[in-house]
Amino acid sequence: MTVTAKKKLTFEEYLTYDDGTNNRYEFRDGALIEMPPATGLHNRIIMFLAFYLQTEIYRCNYNYCVRANSTEVFIENKTRRPDICILTKAQDKELEGKPDILFEPCPLAIEIVSPSSRHDDFVEKRKEYSSFGIPEYWIVDLKLRSLSVLTQIDGDYVEKVYKGKDSIISPTFPTIELTMQVLLEA
Repeated sequence: MTVTAKKKLTFEEYLTYDDGTNNRYEFRDGALIEMPPATGLHNRIIMFLAFYLQTEIYRCNYNYCVRANSTEVFIENKTRRPDICILTKAQDKELEGKPDILFEPCPLAIEIVSPSSRHDDFVEKRKEYSSFGIPEYWIVDLKLRSLSVLTQIDGDYVEKVYKGKDSIISPTFPTIELTMQVLLEA
């Protein structure tokens, strides 16, 4: 991640910022943080999970929608862009015609760990998403071949790690039939 050398922006300026490139940024206390492109495997996992969860939403008629690599959450004067956000349909409707930024917690945020983002995903985002009130946070760790489901209980995340053929249990998606093995073979 690279911090741009430009002057600090207000959040309102960030909402309309366009430097003429396809670069993607997060906003942190007035600075733009350039987000590097994901690897092919990273993108494949994002797309598989987005499709899988959207199919589950349709099958079970859940009141959710999937946003892959687009919706940001505004936490403590910064934005984060989870790889996948599960929004309520009301949140989705509220964002129509507005910047794709949530100011209230979504039901689930998912991050696929990149080598350059291990600390952010496991430490920083864990604290931020918990304090923001996101009730469930998944961390997919391709290096360790694991998926952690963090669930908020009394304001703190409780973590359960799944590997191999362990059936992943999710409060947001109680009917999923997913394992880390299936995810890695996607």
